[in-house]
Amino acid sequence: MTKAPKFREFISEAKGNNKYKLLIITDEPEKSKNFHTASRLQEEAEKLGWKNYLYKLSGGYTSFEDGVLRLHNKDDEKGFVVSGKDTIAVIRGSVVRKDSWLDIVSTLEKHSICVANSRKCINICTDKYRTSLKLADYGIRQPKTVLITDPENSVKAFDMLDTDFPVIMKTLRGSKGVGVLFIESEKSLDSIVQILHKQDEDTDLLLQEYIETDYDVRVHVLGGKVFAAMKRPVVEGDFRSNVSQGSEPKKIKLTEMEIEESLKAAKAVGGLWTAVDFIPAKNREKEAPFVIEVNSSPGTEGMEEASGQNISKEIIEFFADSKNWVKVPSECGYKEVVTIKPFGEIVAKFDTGNSGMSVIHAEKMKVNDKKVTWSLLGKTITSDIIRKEEISVGGLRDYDEDRYVVKLEVGFLGSLYETEFTLDDRDERTHILFDRDFMNRLNVMVNPGVKYVVTTKYSLD
Repeated sequence: MTKAPKFREFISEAKGNNKYKLLIITDEPEKSKNFHTASRLQEEAEKLGWKNYLYKLSGGYTSFEDGVLRLHNKDDEKGFVVSGKDTIAVIRGSVVRKDSWLDIVSTLEKHSICVANSRKCINICTDKYRTSLKLADYGIRQPKTVLITDPENSVKAFDMLDTDFPVIMKTLRGSKGVGVLFIESEKSLDSIVQILHKQDEDTDLLLQEYIETDYDVRVHVLGGKVFAAMKRPVVEGDFRSNVSQGSEPKKIKLTEMEIEESLKAAKAVGGLWTAVDFIPAKNREKEAPFVIEVNSSPGTEGMEEASGQNISKEIIEFFADSKNWVKVPSECGYKEVVTIKPFGEIVAKFDTGNSGMSVIHAEKMKVNDKKVTWSLLGKTITSDIIRKEEISVGGLRDYDEDRYVVKLEVGFLGSLYETEFTLDDRDERTHILFDRDFMNRLNVMVNPGVKYVVTTKYSLD
């Protein structure tokens, strides 16, 4: 019979999980007060009892001592401790302005921290041509698009576009409608391209067909689900509909096709929390929209006003369930070196085909009551038998067998993992075989074509 929780405990649990931390990373300058989304997320996190930290990329730095990762703002020596066990990181603004800023994201990913969004997603979304290519891979409808890499080829690019003037020109990077130009003639096209290339001779430009519309739509996608949407009327006297340019957003009900295409677009860029922008089709019920952009750092201000939803609360509540966390695995080889007491360093095989249990190919096993004595690499130890496990042996030998399970401490990349192994007396070259569950705990992804990616014992194979 399950014991009923005390009223105080029940109330505490209902308020949410207070063991988590929220890390917000921003590129806003120190003097800026434009932290609406960051502030709202912090407010909602505090309601759940979460610790939170606003990390400013300008002047910030990281430290790693005794296995502990900290992020420090300028003049903050104590810093903020983060770990893959309890920290959610949210990116605000454009971290692509500096490679060192993007490297912060990589550092967090390396330490198995859930980041919204991943470095890969950010790199795709902040480059409009990369976004276009990814959307095309998923068969997503978008305006006709051509890349201009040479100022002498602007007219040729327009011909390839196979459309009429006016057209839209975009710099590959830019947000809030900045870097988007309305081109009405061939003469304007050529002159603007020449001017932009004089400012930066290495710049690439995107040329797109112009799709006339009274409004566009922004959809917030979180964890593979649409949770808010708004329409943004085109600003009077302008062709843009960004809220930052003066558009006044309104709530909108999406069609099933618009929902489906929004989810596909978010998936195409690998986004956890993204904003998908599209121009609706004339027949919204039967035709797919034109997806024009996917934003990896969407704001909540306009969406909360338009939808009437507490978007920030919904986001924090989503991350309050650790099952929703998405972590970027580190690459490892199909063979790596681990440490197991008392055997020392051992070459182990990381076997993605092994979904059963991790295995030690032991020698000279002898069972005495609840203990088993066994040998490996010339050393003999006695271990407690945790239990017996029925293992299905596949391949050329298709049968079930009982194996003894023991528990050992495995060292890998500076961390210790208490791990269960089945003992198998097969004569194998590889002494240790790790299963998918162990690889998931390590947060590693196997490159089947390479060995010793993260360890350097090349001579051991």
